Amino acid sequence: MLKILLTSTKATPRIFQSQIINCNSLLCIASVHSNSPNCAVKKTTTAAGGVLGLGKGKKKLGKLGSMEKKQLPVETDPEKLVNYVCGSNIYITGEDVKIKDDSEYPDWLWTLNTGKPPRIEDLDPNTKQYWIRVRAAGMRRNNKLRSMRKF
Repeated sequence: MLKILLTSTKATPRIFQSQIINCNSLLCIASVHSNSPNCAVKKTTTAAGGVLGLGKGKKKLGKLGSMEKKQLPVETDPEKLVNYVCGSNIYITGEDVKIKDDSEYPDWLWTLNTGKPPRIEDLDPNTKQYWIRVRAAGMRRNNKLRSMRKF
């Protein structure tokens, strides 16, 4: 620690070795014109032997401590599973949404694609969806090539 301070004091010729004193585990520089010392360098090692701020030593736990899995209640009644959308009620009071007949839902609902998205080759190049997919594929390709570079 003394070496660090001495090497940094070479630039300022007003501070001499005789003016450096040790006070309360801090290195201090005694002022030439006053009796109170001005602290210059703090202690930079921890009890674990690492340097402060370099990630060594014991890590602190957050306010929560250790996280434990919570067992959430699961609906097992088959009658309720068939007739209601279980888990759709977000309020304390009330009940889940009841499933209606297919005729009560709009027609476009049954035409939605629920499977895999279409391949890029199957899309029309004049649509925005096509160009979004092409751009995403290009970014994935560039990221893969960049990760394979040596440095």
